[in-house]
Amino acid sequence: MRRADKEITERALIFQIINSAQVCRLGLAMGNTPYVLPVSFGYDGQAIYFHTAPEGRKITFLTANPQVCFEFEHGVEVVRHDSNPCQWTFSFQSVIGYGTVVELMTTAEKIEGVNHIMRHYSGRAWPITAPEVADIRVWRIAVESLTGKQSKDKADTRWVA
Repeated sequence: MRRADKEITERALIFQIINSAQVCRLGLAMGNTPYVLPVSFGYDGQAIYFHTAPEGRKITFLTANPQVCFEFEHGVEVVRHDSNPCQWTFSFQSVIGYGTVVELMTTAEKIEGVNHIMRHYSGRAWPITAPEVADIRVWRIAVESLTGKQSKDKADTRWVA
């Protein structure tokens, strides 16, 4: 990381940022065409889970290239300066990572994946039935690397979720 003064090295803080995020942004690529999209997600400390419709542009990209980049953010705010536009900046915490996507194929895997997503947003698992996951596709990103970054003002304060 170019700015070591902004790097987050504490794994617990990286996990807190992921767990506080409302959206995961996925970066996909097919040939020379990039594609970035927001998805709802779940995270279990080792993998990220998301779901899709049975077909569409995401599926085309995911099946062409299972290597993905993802991004999470927390506490993003514009920091204004009254007289100098070049002094405007952002206050933030973010996590960027890379991984490989695999589709969860069995009903049990799909239910488990959807429950990771539901736990992220609701704090609990749900009784999900086979018919409820029959018409969706569920995916798991095996996390291969994570880096965290924060503005200096965030580094000087304790975590506030």
